[in-house]
Amino acid sequence: MSTVIEQPVEARLVAAAPRMPSIPATLQYDRRDPFAIRMTFPAPATLEGVEVCWTFARELLASGMEEAVGYGDVRVRPYGYDRTVLEFRAVEGTAVVHVRSGELQHFLRRTTELVPVGLEHLQVDLDHDLAELMRGTC
Repeated sequence: MSTVIEQPVEARLVAAAPRMPSIPATLQYDRRDPFAIRMTFPAPATLEGVEVCWTFARELLASGMEEAVGYGDVRVRPYGYDRTVLEFRAVEGTAVVHVRSGELQHFLRRTTELVPVGLEHLQVDLDHDLAELMRGTC
């Protein structure tokens, strides 16, 4: 069984222009990092012209589909009956994208099949992670 789930999604960038342009993005979940989700935007879709990857909690995405959540760099909230808003804040500015809620629900269902909610801790190898942190410090 694969340890990684990837799913392309269509994000709509909220901008000052009346039409929101679509930008490709990829959601990724890795069983070896069971609490996190990564959302990657390819270089052509970013102002800097480099790939940008945001990492945030799976729980944040799931909760944000029901109610507004997040106080830091990533915020998530429902929008209408079929969209979810993801807000990414950085020193350079804020990007706001809309994603179809159905796409996010499908992705979250797949992650839950791989690692059920509440059992994430069983995937974490604390001894290995601590050894990696300590490598080369002595």
